[in-house]
Amino acid sequence: MYQSMLWLRVKIVVDSVENQIAKELQREHGLGLTDYRALTLLSESENSELRMQELAKLLGLNQSSVTRLVERLEKGGFTIRDICPKDKRGVYTVLTGRGRDIQEKVGKHFTEYLNNALDTVASDSDNKIVVDCLKNITKDK
Repeated sequence: MYQSMLWLRVKIVVDSVENQIAKELQREHGLGLTDYRALTLLSESENSELRMQELAKLLGLNQSSVTRLVERLEKGGFTIRDICPKDKRGVYTVLTGRGRDIQEKVGKHFTEYLNNALDTVASDSDNKIVVDCLKNITKDK
């Protein structure tokens, strides 16, 4: 019983934190949380590119959702699509200079957004143990 309640509490904390971060990202940078995650994954990948299927897998999205995401990022000038030279069926999403700039700009504030959101959600005593565990894990890194 304890394990299932703890798992539920983790889910509540994660959802609350992500909702708060998403609002901050949208308000401050006009960017969605999934958009930021995609840009971060691209910035950390080899040649700043990922196959669409790989990006979908890493973000937990289905094919149509990742297609809409990439279309949004392209409209913002943050990414472009490229065809795999070895396999013409493979489509890559490639980070642009503008995409790298916004990812770095947001990245400078992301830890602050995360800490603020964790502090807010920890104000509910039921969430405090989960937040404390998360903060202790990151202290060791």
